[in-house]
Amino acid sequence: MSLRRHWLPIIAPACLMVAALSWGTVDAADKTKVDQATERVEQGAKRIGQGKVGPGLKEMFTGIGHTIVEGAKFSGNTIAEFFKQTFSG
Repeated sequence: MSLRRHWLPIIAPACLMVAALSWGTVDAADKTKVDQATERVEQGAKRIGQGKVGPGLKEMFTGIGHTIVEGAKFSGNTIAEFFKQTFSG
């Protein structure tokens, strides 16, 4: 019981951050890498729920890192496309 309370302050903000990053922007660019990274976070969270805390945390935080990187690339591409369409011509 105390193990769950110990990990809750780490897991809850991480899940909220992933959810915020995955809700997103316009789907003009290729979003598959972001979706794959988000899937990796979900798999890690499921492992933690099954009692495999060590491998689950590693998978989840690796997925969070990839989600941040790929989400930033995706957002940058989307913003670039927006400005090209808005100010071209």
